[in-house]
Formats: sequence, structure tokens, C-alpha cells
Amino acid sequence: MTYHPKSEFLRVIIERGFLADCTDLQELDTALAGGMVTCYIGYDATAASLHVGHLLNIMLLRWFQKTGHKPITLMGGGTTKVGDPSFRSEERPLLTPERIDENIAGMQRVFARYLDYKDDGNGALMRNNAEWLDDLNYLEFLRDIGRHFSVNRMLSFESVKSRLDREQSLSFLEFNYMILQAYDFLELNRRYGCLLQMGGSDQWGNIVNGIDLTRRVLDREIFGLTTPLLTTSDGRKMGKSQGGAVWLNGEMLSPYEFWQFWRNTTDADVGRFLKLYTDLPVEECDRLGKLEGSEINGAKIILANEVTTLLHGAEAAAAAEATAREVFEKGGVGEDLPRLTLGAEELAEGISLAQLVVRSGLAKTGKDGKRLISEGGLKVDDEICLDAGRMFSAADLAQPVKLSAGKKRHALVSLG
Repeated sequence: MTYHPKSEFLRVIIERGFLADCTDLQELDTALAGGMVTCYIGYDATAASLHVGHLLNIMLLRWFQKTGHKPITLMGGGTTKVGDPSFRSEERPLLTPERIDENIAGMQRVFARYLDYKDDGNGALMRNNAEWLDDLNYLEFLRDIGRHFSVNRMLSFESVKSRLDREQSLSFLEFNYMILQAYDFLELNRRYGCLLQMGGSDQWGNIVNGIDLTRRVLDREIFGLTTPLLTTSDGRKMGKSQGGAVWLNGEMLSPYEFWQFWRNTTDADVGRFLKLYTDLPVEECDRLGKLEGSEINGAKIILANEVTTLLHGAEAAAAAEATAREVFEKGGVGEDLPRLTLGAEELAEGISLAQLVVRSGLAKTGKDGKRLISEGGLKVDDEICLDAGRMFSAADLAQPVKLSAGKKRHALVSLG
């Protein structure tokens, strides 16, 4: 039986493909239809920028606010010091408090593009769980919170069980993570009346723990909702590119490269990604997703423009499209192409083509670069070059040299 929600939020996210699971869909729907609800998603500060893998749930928060509800973006200033073991093969490197604060500052700029942090009504809130986690008294926390957790049950969660089944070490530090995340939900409910935690489906166990803890300590009913873990139509994890993570901060990945990531979407994913990552009406997303042949390329450009506009602004999206047309249609050198600038001292003895391919991000390793070149997949100024050992001097790079890996990935190399 298909569920027909009363609330606008659930209707929108079900129609657009955001919903994987919910602890009590009908009761949550009743709460959402009855007035403004507060929800949160947590983000640990493990890097200086969020990446495309976070974008699905950022869009979920955006729709939550657009349909009249109040989102909280919870920064993991406290939990980042512990590390989430969920489905990881090894312990996460521990960061200093200073580095965590720097990472949070980098992440905050992205949220401001998608959410309205106004001071009234359903204005978004940004909070840091270090507020309540940093000063916890260990013995009091064990007595008041730890007693509600069964180790037997914690060991049964798939995120932990998969690690133990592979006989990979799980430290006591990491084992505490799920208790701390559960405590976050309890605190947000106590402080802000937060009724809902959302997250990826890999967070289901952590979310359920928070619901159970809040019920036991405060005798309140709260809810959890998860989104699917996305893969592309060819089975790859969404958000991974040949060059590594697709960062959302412009200084870590240029708007052009971000635009190009979306322009390179496979045909079968266009309609689905339009519904998940843009504000376009569902009917328009479906129409664009059904286009075929050369027409689907137009839909990919719309996808790239819409997603890039949300993150970097309309001017950046237009500049990226113009650069792409310059490079692909006219064979020119676009101004916004990723650039590698080398100093004269680096070029004193020259630099090989294979090294340039790696330094410019067109290949991850020298081995990958040499394979790309030997297979005829690399062009230098639009001419195929098969010589991985070809040397470039400062004089050769006095004018920018364009490197192209296949038809869609390009970089400019020049003398600084």
C-alpha cells in the first residue's frame, strides 16, 4: 500500500526520492501536519569542506525549511574528537581542537547557501555539540546515560558488527560514539524541542539509539528518518570522481570543476539527480530525464547550472558553462579551467609529461598517468601525445599549455 502523506514535507521528499526509512511515518506525518517541527542532522568536522556526499541531506534540510519547518545543523565539535566507526575499516585520525574549529568554519559557509539562518520563525539554527559534550563529567555521564545502553544491543548494530566480523580493531573510544550521538538527540530535544533526526541510512542505528535514550530519560516520543545511500546507475558511490572527493568549498574545488562533475552525469541518472539536487518541479525533472540522444546533453547542462547556482551563484554557473563551450565546442582555452602554476625553480631541470598529468589532477599516480598517455588518452594542446617522458621547460610553459584527459577533463599548466 502506498502511503499518502498529509504533510507537505513528506509529500515532497517521497515524490522526489529522498525517503529510505522512518521510525514511525504516520505519527511523524501527523506532527508535521500539525505545525512547525524542529529537526537536525549532524556533521562531524573531519575535513575543511563538506563534499558532494553530504549534499543529499543538505537538500533534505532545505526542503524541510521550505515547507515551513525549522532545521538545525549540528556541528560535531565534540563527536569529531571521538570518530564515528560506522562502516569504517579503521579508526579515524584524531584532530586537534584548533583543526576542528577551522574545519567547522569552512563547512559553515556552505550551509549558508542552502538554508536561511534568520532570527525568527523557522530560521535555521547552527549548534556545536561541544557545548554539552566537552564539559561532561565522566562518572555522572556513565551513571545517568550509560546505564540505558546494552552492550549486547550495541554489538548487534550492523555498523559495529561488520567491523568485528572482519576482525578489525574497534577501540573503546570509537565504541562510545553511538552513545554520544544519542545524547546529542536528547540534548537537542531538551533544549529546542527537536522532534526529528535525519541522516543517511548508515546512521539508522545511531538515530534509533537517540530515540530510545530520549524515551527512557525524558519520556518523550521522537522520530528518525533516513535517506538512501546513493549509487550512480553504473554502481559507483555517488560523489566520487576520478580526481577524488568532489568538495563543496570553491577554494578546494573550483566552480568550473564542480559544474563539470554534474555535466558528466550518466544519461540514466539525470532525472533522478534533478529531483534530488535541484529545486526544479518534479514534472520538469521527469521531462528532462526522459530526453534521449543529443537532447539529454541539454538536460545535463540544466542540471549542472541549477546545482552550481545553488552552491556558487548564478554568475559562477554561467561562467562554467561558457568555459565548457569554449573548450569543448571551439577547442579553445577557457579562463576558468583548473590551473597548475609552476615556479621557475621547479622547472630548472624540466618536468615530464607524466609528472604534469599527476600534478594537474588528471591522474592520481604516475602509473595511472603513464597508462593514460600510452593508451592515447591524453592530449597536449589538443594533439595526442604518447611520450610520457616528454620534458617541459620554463620556456615551454611561458604560454599556458592545455592538457586534456579524454573529452571532458582538462587543465592548464603555466609558468608562475
